[in-house]
Amino acid sequence: MSSHKSSPFSRFAKSVAIVSGKPSTFIVAICALFVWAVTGPLFAFSDTWQLVINTGTTIVTFLMVFLIQNTQNRDTEAIQIKLDELIRAVAGTREEIMDLEELDEKELDKIRNEYLSLAEQARAELESRRRG
Repeated sequence: MSSHKSSPFSRFAKSVAIVSGKPSTFIVAICALFVWAVTGPLFAFSDTWQLVINTGTTIVTFLMVFLIQNTQNRDTEAIQIKLDELIRAVAGTREEIMDLEELDEKELDKIRNEYLSLAEQARAELESRRRG
């Protein structure tokens, strides 16, 4: 268990993201939809009956976007830091690529093309060794 303290919002967002990803949460959502659908005839499929599900799902979706994005941002940041540490620790790596996420699309495309070219060369060398 980590001894690091995170903000109350971060802990809440992480908990919600974990719970919302569980099969049991999905089953609860399906049950809620089933109950709503079954009550349709009871309420004569009224506008209010439809508004209940529309409003409920809109509110839940709206709030979940922010909670899941918060969790995703932290996870992405942690992965970036771990990758940067690997790049820094491995001899022969290009440390200038440690901040690629800060570059614009044009600069990223240029570097991606360099790596695609290196991969193509490596495949060609491998193929020539297989033939030779």
